[in-house]
Amino acid sequence: MQISPQNYDALSITEATSEQKRLRSLLQFQPLGKEVKTIGGCDISLNRFSETIYAGIVVLDYFTLEPLSYALVKSKTRFPYVPGFLAFREVPALIEALALIPEKPDILMVDGHGIAHPRRMGIASHLGALTSVPTLGCAKKKLYGRFAEPELSKGAYSPLADREETIGYVLRSKDKVHPVFISPGNRLDLEGSLRVAMHCVKKHRLPEPTRRAHEFVNRFRIGELKPGYHVFSQNPELF
Repeated sequence: MQISPQNYDALSITEATSEQKRLRSLLQFQPLGKEVKTIGGCDISLNRFSETIYAGIVVLDYFTLEPLSYALVKSKTRFPYVPGFLAFREVPALIEALALIPEKPDILMVDGHGIAHPRRMGIASHLGALTSVPTLGCAKKKLYGRFAEPELSKGAYSPLADREETIGYVLRSKDKVHPVFISPGNRLDLEGSLRVAMHCVKKHRLPEPTRRAHEFVNRFRIGELKPGYHVFSQNPELF
C-alpha cells in the first residue's frame, strides 16, 4: 500500500521499514541519458529534539554552477529521530519545496545518502523514488559500508562497499580534507553520480549544489531569507 509523505508522522518503525522496502523496489540505476542543464541542491536544517524543520532547494546552472532560483519551506515533523529512518522526518518538507519550483531541475543532489544505507534507502533514494527526479546523495559522514581512504589530493576517490557490492564512492573533494560520500539515489548509476559530484566541486569541500543549499537554509532559519520560491534575477542581492 502506498503511503503519502503527509502521513509519515503516524508510522511505526515497522511500517516505515515496510515502506522503505516498497520504495526500494521502485529504484532504477542507469546512465542519465540526457543533457543536464540544471541541478538542484537539497538541504534540511532541524534540531534533533524539535518538530520544526527548515527545507531548501537551490537550483543552479549545471555548466556555471551559479544559482538561478531557490525554494524554502518551514514545516513540522513528529516522526521520531531514528538512525536509518531520517528520510521520514526530512523528505516531506523537501517535497513541499520541490513543488514550489515551476521547472524541476534535471538532477537533485541531496545532503545525505542514496543507496549507501543498510536498506539502500537513504534520503536521496527516498526522495528520488517518490518524485522520479534523478537523485544522488552527497554526505559528510559515512552511514554504512567499508572503504579504503582515498589519496589526499583533490579528485582522488575509492569505492564504498557492502561485502562485494559497490554502493558509492568516497571522494576527496579538496586537498587534505575529510572526504565526502557519494551514492546514487534513483535514476542515476554509480559512475554517473561520481561524475556529477566531481563536476560540481569547486574550491570547497562540499559540491556547490549542497553547499549553496546549506547556506540558504541556514540563512532562512535565522530570518535572512523568506519562505517560498524566488528567482535570482528578481532578487540579485540575495546571492
